[in-house]
Amino acid sequence: MDLNDTARVRQPRDPVEHRLATISDITYSTPNTTHIRQLQLRFPNGHEQTYTPAEVVVCTRADDHAALVAAFTDACRSLRDACRIAHDYDEQLSTDLIGLLIAIHNTVQTRLGIALDPATLDAPADSEQATP
Repeated sequence: MDLNDTARVRQPRDPVEHRLATISDITYSTPNTTHIRQLQLRFPNGHEQTYTPAEVVVCTRADDHAALVAAFTDACRSLRDACRIAHDYDEQLSTDLIGLLIAIHNTVQTRLGIALDPATLDAPADSEQATP
């Protein structure tokens, strides 16, 4: 971890801690060591807070992008499966689920630049569901 790296709190306790922060200060155990005792993070709203290294993980915007793609892929897979079940259970529910699926698909394509094909989503272990 270096000064000005971006990071996330591993287990956020309040809303601001869910945000991507910047390492604004590093305190080492002794002056001539690389062992970090604590890190100070600055959040987008200007709030700063101190954490131990175990409480923080270095995270880039690319890491966030990958996490969002994975989360939306899982959401599309779940909605697709629910839609198939709902088709026999309640036609209106199935229609509503299709609407949610389309909304997520459009958001992912527009905001993340990824085209998900809900009809062909593979099992969760497959990492090739999304194409840029």
